[in-house]
Amino acid sequence: MAEKAKARDDYIFVIDAGTQSIRAALVDLQGTIRSIVKTPIEPYFSEYPGWAEQDPDYYWNALCQTCKKLIRKSSSAMKGVQGVTVTTQRGTVINLDKNGKPLRPAITWLDQRKADKTAWPPIHLAMVLKAINMYEPAIHTFRETESNWIRQNQPRIWEQTHKFLLLSGFFAYRLTGDYVESVGSTVGYLPFDFKKHQWMTKSDIKWGIFDYDLSLMPKLFKPTEIMGCISRKASRETGIPAGLPVIAAAADKACEVLGSGCMKPKIACLSYGTTATIETTNSTYTEVVPFFPPYPSAVPGAYNTEVMIFRGYWMVSWFKKEFGLREQEIARKKKIAPESLFDELVKNIPPGSMGLTLQPYWSPGVKIPGPEAKGAIIGFGDVHTRAHIYRAILEGLAYALKEGAARTESRNKIKIERLRVSGGGSQSAVAMQLTADIFDLPAERPHTYETSALGAAIDAAVGLKLYPDFNSAVRAMTRLRDAFEPIPKNREIYRELYEKIYLKMYDRLKALYDDIRDITGYPQKIH
Repeated sequence: MAEKAKARDDYIFVIDAGTQSIRAALVDLQGTIRSIVKTPIEPYFSEYPGWAEQDPDYYWNALCQTCKKLIRKSSSAMKGVQGVTVTTQRGTVINLDKNGKPLRPAITWLDQRKADKTAWPPIHLAMVLKAINMYEPAIHTFRETESNWIRQNQPRIWEQTHKFLLLSGFFAYRLTGDYVESVGSTVGYLPFDFKKHQWMTKSDIKWGIFDYDLSLMPKLFKPTEIMGCISRKASRETGIPAGLPVIAAAADKACEVLGSGCMKPKIACLSYGTTATIETTNSTYTEVVPFFPPYPSAVPGAYNTEVMIFRGYWMVSWFKKEFGLREQEIARKKKIAPESLFDELVKNIPPGSMGLTLQPYWSPGVKIPGPEAKGAIIGFGDVHTRAHIYRAILEGLAYALKEGAARTESRNKIKIERLRVSGGGSQSAVAMQLTADIFDLPAERPHTYETSALGAAIDAAVGLKLYPDFNSAVRAMTRLRDAFEPIPKNREIYRELYEKIYLKMYDRLKALYDDIRDITGYPQKIH
């Protein structure tokens, strides 16, 4: 086994389907991305305001195209491929008929439609939920649950639904011919027991939110388990050799945590992606926010605590679009990442952005912050430029994640000692340094940007017995590219701004947010 693990010609074939691209990569047993192909995709189309849908076959065709390109690019290495694994975006759902054909477009995780709340709950349950201050979160879940909207608005589609799958399960079905899914990918508004890592039983109080036959759901496998093999049909369509085992991995965020080497709660994984998150890996079930569960980890039986800033690094994309066209054009001509030019833009802006402070609640919360929450920027003066705004965005996201870290530490009762940072934002040296300064902790970058693909590859390597356990696989396949240490003078400025300004913003603005909600009707109140 030891000799096998050291072989340099063994590879894992990883499919990584994110929101904006589908990647296929060959990852070796030292954690090096030996070859990768990336196909940009349209995240969604929208027939009505707030809708975000995509054709399931569009995803599949992009996957097939990407896999074929990788195989052509790395044909000689394909003989070393030991297995295939898949990681995808979370919460995108697909209805299939009895023949395995999509019945309607996939509803993506970006979709904002809501089910009609008048259908649930019954009066007695409503009273209980109100008594424990969980009425709004429960109604929120009911309304957000895509199956409820489909049942209410497209009943014929729901009647014809044979299987109701996440994108990960859809890909697993197309690759193997079987309705299978990884426990680690099961994140979304589904009848899933997050404590026991299995489908809910009908005795669960939350069952009424879903209330449909579990025969619609796929068979669950733990990360590292073999879910099936590449079918002949899938081989013809993707180019991947038939018969290769398909190993269960996890959703992209969970794989990022594993690929960043975060195996214990004292090391937190920050993801500076479309959604910004701070996560830890726990051996026990721990709710950072009461009644909101931790998600399944890429490590079987473990849990990922998560605090999420919805539309986190989306704000950086928004800034680029609205204020950074010049830098983007220069970056395109020079064939460099725009982030490097934005770093140059803000290098002379002092820590704290001369008092400009941002609260990144661009989308309403459910519990923390409350549903009335808004984004806010305070402290404007005539000295401020777009560069100050850009830095304030980065600082505001770090403040929000630091607040999430404090809640995580309180619930875990374990101090976070180090940070591993992944996602697009990790490519910015400015973002890395201010993260270290604001958290007053070392902020470390993994050796590869493709941490979700790496995490999936680790799952496969352990599942195929190429490594005896996760500890040995993580030691061999993860390492650090660099680390940013807190700068003492910056740390003190940020500590004061965080404690005296940022932490007080929400409480002091909440009454105004409530008034805005009452006057404008946004976000809609639930009665």
